Amino acid sequence: MEKYIRFRPGYPADVLDVLRKKCALTPENIVADIGSGTGIFSEILLKNGNTVHGVEPNDEMRGAAESLLATYPRFQSVRGTAEATSLADASVDGITAAQAFHWFDRTRTRAEFIRVLKPGGWVALIWNDRQLDSTPFLRDYEALLQRFGTDYLAVRHKDLDLVQVRDFVGGDGVELTTVESVQAFDYEGVEGRLLSSSYVPEAGHPDHAPMLAALREIVERHQENGTVEIRYDTRVFTARFPGR
Repeated sequence: MEKYIRFRPGYPADVLDVLRKKCALTPENIVADIGSGTGIFSEILLKNGNTVHGVEPNDEMRGAAESLLATYPRFQSVRGTAEATSLADASVDGITAAQAFHWFDRTRTRAEFIRVLKPGGWVALIWNDRQLDSTPFLRDYEALLQRFGTDYLAVRHKDLDLVQVRDFVGGDGVELTTVESVQAFDYEGVEGRLLSSSYVPEAGHPDHAPMLAALREIVERHQENGTVEIRYDTRVFTARFPGR
């Protein structure tokens, strides 16, 4: 959990600009952040002035969010799921789900989102998509994941696309906006980023040490001033359900 909190990518400030433009987000909006995890995206909304219901089923992650966001009086931690949030009917102006949509039962979640949204409410599904080959380092990093990742290809295929979101919403009224973000890491940071992923072999696995040796070689080859960059295309899908 410590590596997850320290090294997982955040979301660029430009995402808020997208929500302001596409969803008419204002600081007065009440937002349900579904699958809020350790509170990474919830904090962005809280800094914008929003009241945020962070809905998260995992006790450890929810506890981490409660610690991280303890100084924000507008944060409300909720033990719930996308399919059963426990929120009141027509109680939120908008719903966000950052890097979480692939876990949802979409039929049940759609009904729950419609239930808790106020008339005119909006949904934003946000996904960090790591660039695979835009730099020599990222090409080698991707090759390392394909070589050592235990179920990497299966996880990568869970990436979100426009067809899935349109099917979920039930109409064509979905817009996709993409913004770029970057993480700069020294070796310790990129190792932490790698080990925060669920699809890499853990300590004790025969591939763990060879993977880290390969990672160090890649970083040493591509570093500039001691750092390498992991670049992301952050995709923001925005929509209103038909009839909302």
